[in-house]
Amino acid sequence: MSAGLQHPDEPVTYRPDPAVLPLAGWLGDPVTAADFPETRLRWRNDRAAASVGLAVLSDEEWLRHFGRFAPLEGNIPRPLALRYHGHQFRVYNPEIGDGRGFLFAQMRDGAGRLLDLGTKGSGTTPWSRSGDGRLTLKGAVREILATEMLEALGVNTSKTFSVIETGEALQRGDEPSPTRSAVLVRLSHSHIRIGSFQRLLALEQADEMAQLIDYCLAHFPAPPPPEDAPDRDNPAIRLMHAVTERMADLAASYMTSGFVHGVLNTDNMNVTGESFDYGPWRWLPAWEPGFTAAYFDHAGLYAFGRQPEALHWNCGQLAVALRLHAETAPLVAALERFGPLYMAAVARRWCWRLGVEPQGIEADTQLVAACEQEMREGRLQPDAFFFAHRGGRGAASGALGAALAGYRPVADTHPYWADAAPQSMLIEEVESIWAAIDQGDDWAPLHAKVAALRRMGEAHGPAPEPAGHA
Repeated sequence: MSAGLQHPDEPVTYRPDPAVLPLAGWLGDPVTAADFPETRLRWRNDRAAASVGLAVLSDEEWLRHFGRFAPLEGNIPRPLALRYHGHQFRVYNPEIGDGRGFLFAQMRDGAGRLLDLGTKGSGTTPWSRSGDGRLTLKGAVREILATEMLEALGVNTSKTFSVIETGEALQRGDEPSPTRSAVLVRLSHSHIRIGSFQRLLALEQADEMAQLIDYCLAHFPAPPPPEDAPDRDNPAIRLMHAVTERMADLAASYMTSGFVHGVLNTDNMNVTGESFDYGPWRWLPAWEPGFTAAYFDHAGLYAFGRQPEALHWNCGQLAVALRLHAETAPLVAALERFGPLYMAAVARRWCWRLGVEPQGIEADTQLVAACEQEMREGRLQPDAFFFAHRGGRGAASGALGAALAGYRPVADTHPYWADAAPQSMLIEEVESIWAAIDQGDDWAPLHAKVAALRRMGEAHGPAPEPAGHA
């Protein structure tokens, strides 16, 4: 077993590793968390906490670290509000950064991966502009639901680690106000964004960018670029290939899940390809490529069917930034891999969710097209469609029946597949779960939903990895 790895049957021990500290002087600003009127523990994700050795914390210790933000032992001594720029709906904004969050801690999991604990709603920072630095409790509950559903569907997502109600009354234009407040902690593989590189380009900080590239390659390793990739030994090119691969898979996972993130700006794009920062998200009520999640996305820029385009465009902005350390042609060569990688990832993930053995990219792509046609023409809800045809079951004729005919089902022994109906996450249920909390402080529906989603995740099993990935 490699050094630093723990046996999978052993409990994970807490191993702090504040690897970001050598970069802290230019990557972020030291800040102090808000002094909240109260801290009421509403959600502690012990499954996620166990993965980094923090499930042993008592509730009192939990509140001290994740409500009052006392530093974890051996970790970042003072929270860092990270600096970055970003394209927001394709408009460049140099005035952003962590406006209501910060990087709180870093540690290793049992497999040796570096993970971050970051916040949302923890108070104002130098990047808050006119914001109050707070998060509504409803926003926190929605983030729990989004991350649990996505994880169950095999999406590489941040984990909602903690939610603590903070006793403030917030005014919001998109919620009935005053509304309750919370501070959220997320567990992520990284908080380094495409926008982090865009900022360094704008400031022409080539030395700092070289350090950030090295940091990403050291702590978020990826398979090497293809043998014929030009300038493949250049660290900037290696990073570009890795991010392109990850973003293509992320886009495919959104599409296979019927998920609409809503705000795919470059400051919301993690270089590890990990989905995070959930605001106006929605799941499709029917297969509709033009469906949008954000009420302010008037042009449909981040509509469901345009998400692959959005992630590809964002990868292009990383390529522009990395020109500080690489020539254009090798960066473009890496970016041009996005389309084929995306198609392969869709085929791989589609077969996984449908519960059939892959038959090769050509046949699998035809299967995807037949399924999409069936859902689009019948205005079918994706969760119901995949469940009804799991393993090729269910009456199917026409193009779908022909496409499914040659596929062998995977072995499905989990009782979930015999349920009367699948789990889903439509807006009506989300609002019902929130109403129980808002009107009666009843958290039972939320906990029941999370348990049901985790059961669904067990039934699906782990999502397939791209070829060449461990």
